[in-house]
Amino acid sequence: MQTFIMIAQVIAALSILVLIHELGHFLAAKLFKIKVDKFYLFFDFLFPMPSVLNFALFKFKKGDTEYGLGWFPMGGYVQINGMVDENMGNQDLTKPAEPWEFRSKPAWQRMIVMLGGIIFNVILGIIIFSGIKYYYGEKLLLNSSVKKGIAPSELAQEMGFRMGDKIEYINGNKIIHLEDALNAQIIMSENPIYTVNRNDSMLDIKLPNDFLKRLTKKTKGGFFTPRMELYVEKTTVGSAAEKAGLMPNDKIIGVDTNRINCFDEFQPLLIAYAGKETPITIIRNKDTLKLISKIGTDGKLGFIPTDKNWKFDTISYTFFASIPAGINQAYETIAGQIAGWGKIFNGDIPVNKAVQGPIGIAKYFGPTWDWLNFWMLTALISMGLAFMNFLPIPALDGGHVVLLIIEMVTKKPISIKIQERVQTVGTVILLGLMLLIFGNDIFSLFK
Repeated sequence: MQTFIMIAQVIAALSILVLIHELGHFLAAKLFKIKVDKFYLFFDFLFPMPSVLNFALFKFKKGDTEYGLGWFPMGGYVQINGMVDENMGNQDLTKPAEPWEFRSKPAWQRMIVMLGGIIFNVILGIIIFSGIKYYYGEKLLLNSSVKKGIAPSELAQEMGFRMGDKIEYINGNKIIHLEDALNAQIIMSENPIYTVNRNDSMLDIKLPNDFLKRLTKKTKGGFFTPRMELYVEKTTVGSAAEKAGLMPNDKIIGVDTNRINCFDEFQPLLIAYAGKETPITIIRNKDTLKLISKIGTDGKLGFIPTDKNWKFDTISYTFFASIPAGINQAYETIAGQIAGWGKIFNGDIPVNKAVQGPIGIAKYFGPTWDWLNFWMLTALISMGLAFMNFLPIPALDGGHVVLLIIEMVTKKPISIKIQERVQTVGTVILLGLMLLIFGNDIFSLFK
């Protein structure tokens, strides 16, 4: 069931993103009275071979356009009449151009058509980010309330962080909210310096040049997490925690004979006692109690942990205030994308660690349908899709844009033969990227 929910979320998110992207191309083409032969969610052929296994699960025709749902769930497309791409169908571009064809239109109009999908993905990202700000607001953890400091990952320990360090500054700037210490733009910057309070002494930790390369190799967990005194916020229905009698506001202080202070000490013990009936020591209303619980074979009890000592800044947004906040988050996302790809091109991040396929994406959505997480990931992927399509790679929108810029500068149209060759090269590149992505996904299943 959990796997089904993850798959359903991926399909739903990608369907929204593909439809919006192709709608951008479609409406831009219609704006300039260019004939659109097909509008498909998913491919009705074995991509990138339009004549292989060519059938649709559902289709209908309205006006000049055939609308349909393809069988190959790896994207979608609009087939624009008179345009050289992987979805040309049976078009004969050796004949003189008709007024309704893409190739008969001025270069600036064709440019807008090619940018339509990218623009719509950016707009969608802004709308979702703004909607999240308006509906959910923002809940930011005050760094001053994290009394137990941080629990560093293995990589963070290699960088010099230690259990209980309290992060005070980054690059000399005071950290107000703990989320600021994990800001993507800061992490992507050149050798950021973290100043931590360790046993009442201030210490600078400078991240090395190969930090991002090493970070992308670590596939589990974050860089660090705040240390959490262990309170029960809510138990899962039917879970071992509920059956044992754990209740909201209980403070867990021990597992068997082991005393614990924080959640990071609790997790390894659960794994060690997985599948066994084990005493759990709690404090409830100042009384110390022992509950017997059979810990799941996955090393889980089934409850949401919290720290009652943490304090948050809750920021609410009016409708009009949410719009610039959404635009700012979209800008920060794109800036992070640019910085990240810069690191890839410089060799700081391996390409095979920087790309995710459907399986990798599904893991981020998680086994439960959380609408906040769903829409946030959809917005992030939408911005990523816009950025990826803008890259000057043949067969992507950015590749078409490069050809149009050359045409506008030279004032000479690119020949159909050259466009077809460029398209072939781009298709080979895309196939190679797809193999890399799916290979990376499959390999991750065996880790």
